[in-house]
Amino acid sequence: MVTTLDDTKRNAIGAKLAGMKLIQQLLIDNEQQFIRECSDGEIVENLRRMLDDDQKNQGILATVIVQYGIQAQPKENLQDLVQQIRQLMEGNELSFSEKVFQHELLKHQQVMTGLVIHKAAQKVGADVMAAIGPLNTINFENRAHQEQLKGILEILAVRELTGQEADQGIWARVQDAIAAISGAVGSAVTQSSDKQDMNIQDVLRMDHNKVNILFTELLQSNNPQKIQEYFGQIVKDLSAHAHAEEEVVYPRVRPFYGEANTQELYDEQARWPIVFEQLQSLSPSAPEFKDRIRQLMEEVMDHVRQEESTMFAAIRNNLNTQETEELATQFKSAKSRIQKEIARTRGANV
Repeated sequence: MVTTLDDTKRNAIGAKLAGMKLIQQLLIDNEQQFIRECSDGEIVENLRRMLDDDQKNQGILATVIVQYGIQAQPKENLQDLVQQIRQLMEGNELSFSEKVFQHELLKHQQVMTGLVIHKAAQKVGADVMAAIGPLNTINFENRAHQEQLKGILEILAVRELTGQEADQGIWARVQDAIAAISGAVGSAVTQSSDKQDMNIQDVLRMDHNKVNILFTELLQSNNPQKIQEYFGQIVKDLSAHAHAEEEVVYPRVRPFYGEANTQELYDEQARWPIVFEQLQSLSPSAPEFKDRIRQLMEEVMDHVRQEESTMFAAIRNNLNTQETEELATQFKSAKSRIQKEIARTRGANV
């Protein structure tokens, strides 16, 4: 019998992503505190730019986690570490430059975690690579932030130790780091990746791409364990996607997309849980299992083609940019909540 047990590697990556989100919020809180405490206008301006990047990157991380499909918790030791750092940042034990030094270490940790997730995803599956792709933007910007913080640290530390200004040539490196963030390379990365202001078409298209990759990976595999893993992820992803669409998207588009067209989308998705249950009664090594998966893939991709052609066109013609972005935010919020509900239900049934 095919089960839909969570794959340990995917759960481990999910916990790493949750840890990145936790650290990202700490970075934001630190930078807001630094801006309040710092009296150097030039450093404050650089910190404001960094804060803008980090707030945007927190939105990217939230989208990546929803797209990844596993709502995990950071490890307890990381949660304890974050709490300890918060206490240090809020207290008087460290000087301002020492606090910035700890902040730079957090940036380094965030860079290495992002790189490790990227490398691990290469080993787990193409669908994981597709889901975490926007991390490339965060990794790039955090690496540039590190260089910027090193320059700021030198200036602050020299002031604290000598009471004099550091060699202003240090600012050349700081400005180089800023250029790396906001210049041509950084812009290219950011423009080609996820953004906070994605519209609903962008978000749905990402979901469609990921499930297509999962189907393809499953059909190409001859390993029963991997087939079981891919099938389990297909069930979770399609279930969360469908429920979120039915809660948020379809009611919004029904007035201008039409009753018949919208109801057709509802009806198609209503079939999927029935097919999932039928497939769970089959062995993943049975020839008929892949035959049924191919049939399901054809049904899902037909559904996708309808959404991406006629429904997306109706959205473009009837909703403005702000409305499509708000709909994307509502969809991601609903999907995140549904993913957590699915995880709780599965945990209760184990």
